[in-house]
Amino acid sequence: MNASRDASYDDYLGEALKDPIEAAAYMEAVMELDDPAALLVALRHVAKAHGMAEVARRAEVGDKMLFKALSAEGNPTLSTVHKVLHAVGLRLSVAPAHA
Repeated sequence: MNASRDASYDDYLGEALKDPIEAAAYMEAVMELDDPAALLVALRHVAKAHGMAEVARRAEVGDKMLFKALSAEGNPTLSTVHKVLHAVGLRLSVAPAHA
Protein backbone atom coordinates (compact mmCIF):
# COMPACT_ATOMS: atom_id res chain seq x y z
CA MET A 1 0.00 0.00 0.00
CA ASN A 2 1.26 3.48 -0.82
CA ALA A 3 2.09 5.34 2.40
CA SER A 4 1.88 8.79 0.79
CA ARG A 5 -1.59 8.00 -0.55
CA ASP A 6 -2.69 6.92 2.94
CA ALA A 7 -1.25 10.06 4.50
CA SER A 8 -2.95 12.16 1.84
CA TYR A 9 -6.31 10.53 2.58
CA ASP A 10 -5.84 11.00 6.33
CA ASP A 11 -5.05 14.67 5.72
CA TYR A 12 -8.07 15.05 3.45
CA LEU A 13 -10.37 13.32 5.92
CA GLY A 14 -9.07 15.43 8.80
CA GLU A 15 -9.74 18.64 6.87
CA ALA A 16 -13.16 17.49 5.62
CA LEU A 17 -14.34 16.50 9.10
CA LYS A 18 -13.72 20.01 10.43
CA ASP A 19 -16.82 21.03 8.48
CA PRO A 20 -19.90 20.21 10.60
CA ILE A 21 -21.96 19.31 7.51
CA GLU A 22 -19.31 16.85 6.30
CA ALA A 23 -18.81 15.46 9.81
CA ALA A 24 -22.56 14.97 10.26
CA ALA A 25 -22.85 13.18 6.90
CA TYR A 26 -19.85 10.98 7.78
CA MET A 27 -21.28 10.06 11.18
CA GLU A 28 -24.72 9.38 9.69
CA ALA A 29 -23.25 7.12 6.99
CA VAL A 30 -21.30 5.16 9.59
CA MET A 31 -24.39 4.82 11.78
CA GLU A 32 -26.14 3.14 8.84
CA LEU A 33 -23.59 0.32 9.11
CA ASP A 34 -25.06 -0.65 12.49
CA ASP A 35 -21.54 -1.40 13.75
CA PRO A 36 -20.60 0.05 17.17
CA ALA A 37 -16.87 -0.38 16.48
CA ALA A 38 -17.14 1.59 13.22
CA LEU A 39 -19.10 4.30 15.03
CA LEU A 40 -16.35 4.57 17.63
CA VAL A 41 -13.72 4.92 14.88
CA ALA A 42 -15.79 7.61 13.16
CA LEU A 43 -16.23 9.54 16.40
CA ARG A 44 -12.49 9.31 16.98
CA HIS A 45 -11.81 10.62 13.44
CA VAL A 46 -14.12 13.58 14.01
CA ALA A 47 -12.56 14.37 17.39
CA LYS A 48 -9.03 14.12 15.94
CA ALA A 49 -9.99 16.50 13.13
CA HIS A 50 -10.87 19.11 15.75
CA GLY A 51 -7.84 18.34 17.93
CA MET A 52 -8.32 15.86 20.75
CA ALA A 53 -7.04 18.23 23.44
CA GLU A 54 -9.37 20.99 22.27
CA VAL A 55 -12.33 18.60 22.12
CA ALA A 56 -11.55 17.38 25.63
CA ARG A 57 -11.41 20.99 26.86
CA ARG A 58 -14.70 21.96 25.18
CA ALA A 59 -16.37 18.72 26.32
CA GLU A 60 -15.09 19.31 29.85
CA VAL A 61 -13.56 15.85 30.08
CA GLY A 62 -9.98 14.93 30.84
CA ASP A 63 -7.59 14.35 27.95
CA LYS A 64 -6.72 10.86 29.16
CA MET A 65 -10.38 9.96 29.67
CA LEU A 66 -11.23 11.10 26.15
CA PHE A 67 -8.35 9.19 24.57
CA LYS A 68 -9.34 6.07 26.52
CA ALA A 69 -13.05 6.40 25.72
CA LEU A 70 -12.36 6.81 21.99
CA SER A 71 -9.62 4.18 21.77
CA ALA A 72 -10.17 0.91 19.93
CA GLU A 73 -10.91 -0.71 23.30
CA GLY A 74 -13.03 2.23 24.47
CA ASN A 75 -16.65 2.08 25.47
CA PRO A 76 -17.77 5.70 25.89
CA THR A 77 -20.89 6.47 27.84
CA LEU A 78 -23.80 8.17 26.13
CA SER A 79 -22.89 11.26 28.14
CA THR A 80 -19.35 11.26 26.74
CA VAL A 81 -20.60 10.77 23.18
CA HIS A 82 -23.02 13.67 23.66
CA LYS A 83 -20.28 15.91 25.06
CA VAL A 84 -17.86 15.07 22.25
CA LEU A 85 -20.46 15.65 19.55
CA HIS A 86 -21.48 18.96 21.14
CA ALA A 87 -17.81 20.00 21.38
CA VAL A 88 -17.40 19.57 17.61
CA GLY A 89 -20.67 21.25 16.70
CA LEU A 90 -22.84 18.16 16.25
CA ARG A 91 -25.75 16.63 18.12
CA LEU A 92 -27.47 13.29 18.44
CA SER A 93 -30.86 12.91 16.84
CA VAL A 94 -33.38 10.16 16.35
CA ALA A 95 -35.30 9.29 13.19
CA PRO A 96 -37.60 6.46 12.18
CA ALA A 97 -35.65 3.43 10.96
CA HIS A 98 -37.99 3.02 8.01
CA ALA A 99 -39.52 6.05 6.38
